[in-house]
Amino acid sequence: MPITLAYTVPGQTSELQELIEGCIRNERSAQEKLYRLFYPRMMSMVRRYIDEEQQAEEVLNNGYLRAFQKIAQYTFQGSFEGWLRKIVFHAVSDFVKQNARYSEKIMLVEKDQYVHKDHADKLYYNQLLQLVQELPDATRAVFNMYVMEGFSHKEISKMLGISEGTSKWHLSEGRRVLKDKIEKMQLHINK
Repeated sequence: MPITLAYTVPGQTSELQELIEGCIRNERSAQEKLYRLFYPRMMSMVRRYIDEEQQAEEVLNNGYLRAFQKIAQYTFQGSFEGWLRKIVFHAVSDFVKQNARYSEKIMLVEKDQYVHKDHADKLYYNQLLQLVQELPDATRAVFNMYVMEGFSHKEISKMLGISEGTSKWHLSEGRRVLKDKIEKMQLHINK
């Protein structure tokens, strides 16, 4: 059966299927090729949550290890990249759970505040990512899961072992901090 990627490169589908089958046979060369093929996209996802490069690399490697252990479960239905992303994301989620420092009793204390669209439009993507990386660990994790990955507060609360209220607080806090930082960058437009 053909394998779908997020994007299709002619001739790559059968190569990907061969790599997956090689990984199922526990062939190291196939594992290495598969690792290198998806490394940039998987590392990009991991770095949205983990700012320290060495930790991000460790979490990514743990995700790949899990994927290689479960690769025989891949049914060749749907996107392999999506399947791999889900497994790597669970490794990220486990890391965040083990390393997040926050109180279980945090309450939602303010409504979400948004940065004016004109201000945000002036930010370059890399500048925005850098600002997100500077958020506290737990806040950054919730912000990325909600904004970047599209998870609901209910899903986030289950994955991180926190209440929905705590998830909402971290999102609100992340937005507030980002708004303050963007305003300090003097991106205001005079009305």
